[in-house]
Amino acid sequence: MTVRRIVANLSTPDPALAREFYGRLLGLDVVMDHGWLMTFASGGSQTPQVSVASEGGSGTPVPALSIEVDDVDDVLARARAHGAEIVYGPCDEAWGVRRFYVRDPFGNLVNILTHRS
Repeated sequence: MTVRRIVANLSTPDPALAREFYGRLLGLDVVMDHGWLMTFASGGSQTPQVSVASEGGSGTPVPALSIEVDDVDDVLARARAHGAEIVYGPCDEAWGVRRFYVRDPFGNLVNILTHRS
């Protein structure tokens, strides 16, 4: 048996609001839209993962999503330009990531990160 994909399902009264945040801010493409359910994806390859945590690291709350990007500072600049609520960071963490937390339009805490080389 092989797990092919893991999908996070975030509750919202208006999936169309996600297009601005997940589409424009993060550059994700809408790959499925049923009106009541909208799925975003990128062309990159991923390995299915599930994380469980008692905290988000550095004493922060556990985020609903962690999204790895190639340029965290670019996404941070776009988040600020869009008026998104930055909850934590940006900061370079001891475990080798640069990250910040942002709230999506539905109140979910999203960890945006880049692994430092």
